Amino acid sequence: MRSDDLTRLTLGAVAAQRGRSLLTALGIAIGIAAVVLLTAIGEGVQRFVLAEFTQFGTHLIAINPGKTMTGGTPVGAFGSTRPLTLEDAGALRRIPSVEAVVPFVGGNAVVEGAGRQRRTNVSGVGHQLPEVWRFPVAAGRFLPDDPPRAARAFAVLGSKLKRELFGDRNPLGQRIRIGGDRYRVVGTMESKGQLLGFDMDDTVYVPAGRALGMFDREGLMEVDILFRAEAEAEAVADAVRRILGARHGREDFTLITQAQMLEVLNSVLEVLTFAVAALGGISLVVGGVGILTIMTIAVRERTPEVGLLRALGAGRRQVLSLFLSEAVLLAALGGAAGLLLGTGLAGLLATAFPALPVHVSWFYIALAELLAVAIGVVAGVLPARHAARLDPVDALRAE
Repeated sequence: MRSDDLTRLTLGAVAAQRGRSLLTALGIAIGIAAVVLLTAIGEGVQRFVLAEFTQFGTHLIAINPGKTMTGGTPVGAFGSTRPLTLEDAGALRRIPSVEAVVPFVGGNAVVEGAGRQRRTNVSGVGHQLPEVWRFPVAAGRFLPDDPPRAARAFAVLGSKLKRELFGDRNPLGQRIRIGGDRYRVVGTMESKGQLLGFDMDDTVYVPAGRALGMFDREGLMEVDILFRAEAEAEAVADAVRRILGARHGREDFTLITQAQMLEVLNSVLEVLTFAVAALGGISLVVGGVGILTIMTIAVRERTPEVGLLRALGAGRRQVLSLFLSEAVLLAALGGAAGLLLGTGLAGLLATAFPALPVHVSWFYIALAELLAVAIGVVAGVLPARHAARLDPVDALRAE
């Protein structure tokens, strides 16, 4: 049997049973569409979360109070012999490869200004925050480089808080109250958005030393370090351990480099994406069972045709190829329809819900189509082998 004869017979068999072929391909199409849509959502979420974490750069080290224990989490300031202090942050600035250090302590309080008040986030930070967090100042300036324990009562407003309190008016130089204490506004920040639910625009930034007193805290919640791009993260981390270990008497703190965080996060999100794809793959299994059923029925119905082909000289391998080609063609057509349906639904979803991160990956599209063809092969091989093993005489006698 020549290749053109094989193609003609395969297309003819599929076209002869249009309704059956359409329903069989539809099962695969729904499975492929589910895989494409779910992986688009998973890939979009992965890109969104990674973008959230990398907006601060990748040459960062975060230091938290408390030592991470095996099988647990950092116990925080309550489990630390010595909390992280402003003096600790100052000592870390002496590391040669460190460019900037930001102490951080946070909470919330009522902020009053221009006859309005709003309970919002209060972040006690250092003067190098714009450099470390890649957070530019929109107007005025950021907090000055005052002595940590004697910082002046200056405040910088996030863009949303500025609008809520002052509207279109210029807040620079105005007096506000934060938790009952008076502060002078020296700057406003550009819009930064949210980081995992924390609205950085609905925040007022004050010196870390004053925030410690405001929240009656002894130690900082975190110290962020920005190091030079050419420096090795582990070398900087070792220097931090030596300095803080000497100051605290032991390693009662936890270091997390941005690279470590991204590596762990990326691996978790990749597992999540594959898990979501596996859920869509259940529909593909159902579609594969449909192809197996339809091809089994087709072999029984076309037994006389198989006998005629064998009588005309077609070998078992050629009969096997004929029925296997039909199964693969049905799966491929269903896969192509599923790709169009899945990408179309992903596009509609992204348009209808702009806040939902959706990203169609060509890798998963190609993988889904290959998977559809593979399912066609696996589902069609048993019926095709059965057809190839039919006895020509018995096949011709069948009705």
